[in-house]
Amino acid sequence: MKLRLAIPLGFFLLASSIIVARQTPAASPLTVDDLFAVKEAHDPQITPDGQFIAYTVTTTSLKEDKSEIRIWMIPTAGGDPIPLTAEGVSSSHPRWSPDGKSLAFLSARKDADGNEGKTQVYLLSRMGGEAVRATDTIQDVDDFEWSPDSKQLVLVLRDPSPEELEAASSKVKDDDPPKKFKAQPPWVLDRLQFKTDTLGYIDRRRNHLYVFTLATKTQRQVTSGDFDDSQPAWSPDGKFLAFESNRTAPDPDRTYNSDIWVVAADNNDQGAHPTQVTNFPGEKHNPSWSPDGKWLTYEATTDLKLFYYATRHVGVSPAEGGEAKILTKAFDRMAIYPRFAPDGRSVYFLADDDGTQTLAQVNVADGKVSRAIGGRLTLDGYSFSKDGTLAATISTTDRPYELFTIPGGQLTRLTHLNDDWLTKHKLVKAEYVSFKSKDGTVVHGYLYKPPDYVAGKKYPTILRPHGGPVEEYQEEFFDLPQLFAANGYVVLLPNPRGSSGYGQEFCKAIYADWGNKDFQDDMAFVDWALAQGLADPDKLGVGGWSYGGISTDFIIGQTNRFKAAISGAGAANFTSLWGHDQYQREYVIELGYPWENRAVWDRIAPFYRVKDILTPTLFVGGNIDCNVPVLGGEQMYLSLKELGRETMLVVYPDEYHEFKTPSHIKDLNERYLAWYAHYVKADGTPARPEPSKEKKAAD
Repeated sequence: MKLRLAIPLGFFLLASSIIVARQTPAASPLTVDDLFAVKEAHDPQITPDGQFIAYTVTTTSLKEDKSEIRIWMIPTAGGDPIPLTAEGVSSSHPRWSPDGKSLAFLSARKDADGNEGKTQVYLLSRMGGEAVRATDTIQDVDDFEWSPDSKQLVLVLRDPSPEELEAASSKVKDDDPPKKFKAQPPWVLDRLQFKTDTLGYIDRRRNHLYVFTLATKTQRQVTSGDFDDSQPAWSPDGKFLAFESNRTAPDPDRTYNSDIWVVAADNNDQGAHPTQVTNFPGEKHNPSWSPDGKWLTYEATTDLKLFYYATRHVGVSPAEGGEAKILTKAFDRMAIYPRFAPDGRSVYFLADDDGTQTLAQVNVADGKVSRAIGGRLTLDGYSFSKDGTLAATISTTDRPYELFTIPGGQLTRLTHLNDDWLTKHKLVKAEYVSFKSKDGTVVHGYLYKPPDYVAGKKYPTILRPHGGPVEEYQEEFFDLPQLFAANGYVVLLPNPRGSSGYGQEFCKAIYADWGNKDFQDDMAFVDWALAQGLADPDKLGVGGWSYGGISTDFIIGQTNRFKAAISGAGAANFTSLWGHDQYQREYVIELGYPWENRAVWDRIAPFYRVKDILTPTLFVGGNIDCNVPVLGGEQMYLSLKELGRETMLVVYPDEYHEFKTPSHIKDLNERYLAWYAHYVKADGTPARPEPSKEKKAAD
C-alpha cells in the first residue's frame, strides 16, 4: 500500500469517473455459475520509474474446483496486459526491487517429484524470462520486503516444526526403502491462545524476522523470543528494520497491546533487544518510514478495552523513540495502511468511512484531513512511484475490482477484466440509503432492487446482516446480493450500530450488548423498505455469515416476521464456545469470565430464546472453522429439531471460516436460493436444491 505526491492537498476525486460497461439488450440475469467467471484485480505495485504496474488477478474454475492468483503487468500509460506468472499455480505479493530490475513474489510450487513445496520467494527479471526461486527455507515464507539497495530481503518466518526440521535433515535417496506410515504426534499445548482459524492448534513457535542476502543465498535471524514479529519495513538507508510486535505484556496472549519496534538490520545476535518506538497502550500496526528516516508512521488504537471497537488512527513517532502524535483523532474514522508522502509533510491512508473506503491524507503539521480519491467507491490497494504516479485497485457495487491510475487528476481504468462479462449479465447499482432506528439514531445501508424492478410493486425481501461486528458494507462489488436481486428479491444490507465507518461511539454502542441496538437498526431497515412500498411484508427472509449468522440467531429469537432464515457460521451459546473458538481475549475483555459474569453471557446468548423461534432456519458452516465453529449451528439445529421446527444443518468438509472450495461455494449459493424460494416465495421450489446435471450423470 503506497501513495502519490502529485495529488494536490485537498483534491477530491469522484467515483463518477468510473464508467461501467453498457449492458446490451440481450443481457441475462445472473445464475450461480455466472459468479465464478468474475475476475478481480488486487495488490497494485508500480515500478519505481512509474512505467509499469504489477498486480494480481484472481480467477475461479468450477471445472478444476479451485481458485488461482496470477501476476500481470501493464504499462502505466495503458496498453495490453502481460502475464508474468503461468497458469496452474498461484502467485501473490508482487514487489518490485527498488532499482526496478526485478519483481519478487510468493508462490508454493511443486518439486521435481510432484510434491507440494513450501511457499518461497521467486524472482523475475523485468526484462522477461522464467522465474527463479530465491529462497529455500524449510518453512513457508509468510511475508517479505526488499532492502533499499535491492541486495537483501527481510523475511517473516515461523519457527520450524519438528517435522520440518526432520524433513530438512533427511534426504531420501532413490534406493531408500519406502517410509512406513507414521502417526501424527499429539498436539502439546501450553499457551493461553492455543487455537486459531486456518492453523488450528498452535504451540509456541513464533514468527520472526530474517535478513536474506540474495548474492550468497544466506539468511540470519534478527529477532527472536516468545513473541510474534511481523510487518517489517526497511529504513531508507537500509540500516534498520521497523516491525510490529507485542513484547511488553507478561503474556502477549492476554492483551491486544502491540508496539512498533526497530532493530538493526545487520543484527546477528538473537539475544539483542530491539528499540521500542511506541510506548502507549493500544494496538499499533503497519509501520512505514518517513523519507528522511527520522519518523515512523503506523496505525494505532488508544483504548485497549475497546480492542476491535476502537477507531484506528494514524500515528507518528520519532524513529528513535519518543512522544507519539495521533494525527487523525478528530477525524474519528478507521484509518489503515498509512504511508508518508514523498515530501514527508503528509501521510496517506485508507479511510473506512460512511459505507466507502477511500484514499485520504492527513497533514503532519496541523492534522487536517483531505481526500485524495473520494466519492462512493471502495479502494483496497494503492502504490506510488518516485515521481508520484499512483496505481490503485477500485470497485463499485456494479463493477468488480479493476486497476486504475490518475493521470492529470482523472481516474483512468487500465484493466478490463470483466467488460465482456458485464455486457452479458444484468447487474444492479445498489442505492446507499438512510433511515431512523427505534431510538431516532440515523442508520445507513445498501439497497439492491431486482434488475427489472417495477415501481410500486412489492417484492420478496432478504435482510443480510454483515459479519464482524466491526465491519461495514461498502461501495464494492458483492456477488451474493447481486444473485438474490437477479432472482427477484429486494436485498437490504444494513450498517447497524457496531459497524465501522461511522465513528467510535457508533461502533462501541453494542459493546457487551449484542443483539440489542443492532437488532433495532436491522429491523428499522426492514420497516423502511416496507414503508417505501418495496418489500412484501408476507415474504421476508433473513440470513448472514459469521456475526451476520449470530445476528440472524438474535433476530429470529426476537421476531417471527421472517418466513425463512439462514445462519452461516453463527453462534448462539457463547459459554459453550469458551475454549473452543479463538476468541479467548475478546471474551475476557468484553464480557468477563463466564463463571463470574454468567448473567451477561446468558443475556446476549440467542440460544436461550430458542423456544420462541418459529422461523424455518438453515444452519451451515465448515467443519474445521476455529473462528466461529460449526458447534454453534449444531446446537441451534438440534434444539429446533427437538422442538419440531423446520430446520436443516449442512456442514462442509475441510472448510475454515472463509470457504475456499468453489464446488462448496456453488452448493451453498444454490441452497440459499432453494431455501428462500421454498419458504419466502413459497413457489413450490424444494427446500433442498436439485443435484446438478453433472452430478446426476455421475450417479
